[in-house]
Amino acid sequence: MKEFIEFVVKHLVDSPDEVKVNEIDGERTVVLELRVGEGDMGKVIGRHGQTAKSLRTLLAAASAKNGKRAVLEILE
Repeated sequence: MKEFIEFVVKHLVDSPDEVKVNEIDGERTVVLELRVGEGDMGKVIGRHGQTAKSLRTLLAAASAKNGKRAVLEILE
């Protein structure tokens, strides 16, 4: 899942080299911390939060196949 989010976000932002994803794998939950460069936060969040919502929906669908819950935290 980490590679999937990293791939998608790197194509959204102006500074793909600054995209970092940290995966914390628990027993029933996976937490992904997404860090983007300064100025790229708006591109990841999107208008009215739609891009972030879509990312979280895709992540939830992908993680359901593994039988785990996934949480995406977007940090600057």
